[in-house]
Amino acid sequence: MAAITRDAIRTLAAATDHGGPVVSCYLDVDGRRLPTRADVERELEALLRPVRNRPELDPRAHADLDRIAGVVRNGLDRSHARGLAVFSSASAGLWEVLELPMPVRNQLVVGQHPAVTQLESMARDFERMGVLLVDRQRARMFVFEWGELVDHSERFDELPRDFDDRGERERGDVDDHVAAMQSRHLRHAAAVAWDVYQRDGFERLALAVPDELMGEVEGALHPYLRERSCGRLHLPVSSSVDEVRSAARELYIQNRRARLAELVDRLRAEAHSGRRGAVGLPDVLAAVSDGRVDNLLVSAGFAEEGWRCQACDVLALVGRACPRCGEEMRRVDDVVAESISLAMSHGSQVEVCWGDADLDVLGRIGALLRY
Repeated sequence: MAAITRDAIRTLAAATDHGGPVVSCYLDVDGRRLPTRADVERELEALLRPVRNRPELDPRAHADLDRIAGVVRNGLDRSHARGLAVFSSASAGLWEVLELPMPVRNQLVVGQHPAVTQLESMARDFERMGVLLVDRQRARMFVFEWGELVDHSERFDELPRDFDDRGERERGDVDDHVAAMQSRHLRHAAAVAWDVYQRDGFERLALAVPDELMGEVEGALHPYLRERSCGRLHLPVSSSVDEVRSAARELYIQNRRARLAELVDRLRAEAHSGRRGAVGLPDVLAAVSDGRVDNLLVSAGFAEEGWRCQACDVLALVGRACPRCGEEMRRVDDVVAESISLAMSHGSQVEVCWGDADLDVLGRIGALLRY
């Protein structure tokens, strides 16, 4: 699977429809839950049927729906895919098929821009992550992307063993020699991490290093890597790939939850003080339409029908006349998804929050504002 980067999602979100509809489809194709192609086709038909039957559906969308159906009916290879995301707009020349290594929530949206909420959430939850494991002689470097191993590098520097038993202390200061060799090994370990970063890049770095070596390893890391350090894993250097993957994933989730909790706390304070915070869908739509959003926070699964002006991109819960320019607005399936796409096109950071009761209380959507 080609890497799905944050920049790629931002570019997709900004894709314009040139006046025609954009159809976004997310489909769970996980063979563990849906063992046959017929099972997947039934899931897809359950999404397509109610949309096809809408009397207000733009006729041009039918070709996009047929094209999406063809992806499954023409023999989708599910050997590595557990989720599918498809974006189609014949009028805009848009056609993007993404096979994903994890299941998705079934969703079909017809709007003016691609609905990228689920992709954005996945990209946040599965950022490329490096893990460096070090002991006194061995260094192992892993890089995971979307839960899959994409790089594995190793270094072994053999140190003297049993020098006391061999009487080596009588021939000089062996302790200094061993310490120098150990320091060289730790520098080599840091160099392995830097080489991998330069070759593949990663957003976060976790360290699995004994307490007595941690200070020296951190000091040997390139400053760019120290900036990306996200914490420690308590794993031996001999751990299996699955053990490393699982521990790294858990550490990342902990860090992300803490970061989102801080953002929600800040949002609440800013909104209650009447400064740079907006909560609830009407106020947030107004802020997104004005390009004032710095960080957009959305509860996972939150969706509402609404309206979007083709002339000036204003979003609203009530139509038809645009409150800004007076032109007729177009009804959209999910104005929350439209707000995410528009915010990303303005350079806003988007955070999709799972199970955050504090954000739900604030209206399931909020924005930290630029001004």
